[in-house]
Amino acid sequence: MHTAKVLQKSPPNSAVTKSVKNNLKAKNEESESSKEEEEFDGNVQVDFAFFDPKADDFHGVKTLLQTYLDDKEWDLSGFVDLILEQTTVGSVVKIEDDEDNGIFGLVTALNLGRYKDQKCMTEIKEFLLKVSQKDVIDDLSSLLGKEAHSVGLLVSQRVTNLPPQLLPPLYEGLFNEVSWATEDEPTEELKNSFRFKFYIIVTKFYKQKTADKKRKQNVNEEAIIYVKPEDEIYHKLSSWSFEFSLNTPQIPPHEATKKLSANGVSHGCESRQDLCIPTTAAVFNRGTLNLTERPQILISFSRCLNNRES
Repeated sequence: MHTAKVLQKSPPNSAVTKSVKNNLKAKNEESESSKEEEEFDGNVQVDFAFFDPKADDFHGVKTLLQTYLDDKEWDLSGFVDLILEQTTVGSVVKIEDDEDNGIFGLVTALNLGRYKDQKCMTEIKEFLLKVSQKDVIDDLSSLLGKEAHSVGLLVSQRVTNLPPQLLPPLYEGLFNEVSWATEDEPTEELKNSFRFKFYIIVTKFYKQKTADKKRKQNVNEEAIIYVKPEDEIYHKLSSWSFEFSLNTPQIPPHEATKKLSANGVSHGCESRQDLCIPTTAAVFNRGTLNLTERPQILISFSRCLNNRES
């Protein structure tokens, strides 16, 4: 069992340092006897912290995003540079005081219009249009084109077994930063670039082999297995979404199930080789998360995680 302590980040114009944006310490519950304390139970105490992205994080972030566009060859290095250069909005997750400086997760939001001339952003748009479905391609084309200045590409990636307790403060920190940026950026143009009306999320999930049959029979949506628990909420809240198959080899289904359970996502799946098809990705479109909607989303997210840990 783990206990969590979270120190929230202060607004950027405060006197508090910005080096650590949030600090979440996941500690193992103390053993009741000295004998148990001496025995190693397989759990390791780790202190995680949220930091502003910086140039030294390049290789770690690039590794996390290696299959962001499946097996497409594209300007991933340029994409990582954009993420690292935007220090006012976005976080990377590291182990506190870790000499290796490893990156265990990241979250950020990039304005599609602001970076429209960047090669990497052009390639992302081309990829999404290529894999999109007919029923959403007009809406997608509009968001990637004439409405791009109001669209945030919400990028979230992390290692599979990152403690789920980190996720609510991680996303809360992101949405706080977006809000602060609309007031504190040095120019009006930059302030406007964070006034998002829409978010687009590209993410991966698993499907059971019986998914298509179940959909035809109008059976519940248990066929989808979300690798990241927050994606289930974003999917339900999305204005529209579409899915497409992946070419990149994914984690074997039985291993994915084990890791999903370890990550706080319990779906009651057996470890069978034929259970899931790990070849699906999806794009969600979400309207503006305003000040009245955002706390509800974060509360639901937190409750969802709590339910899955029980």
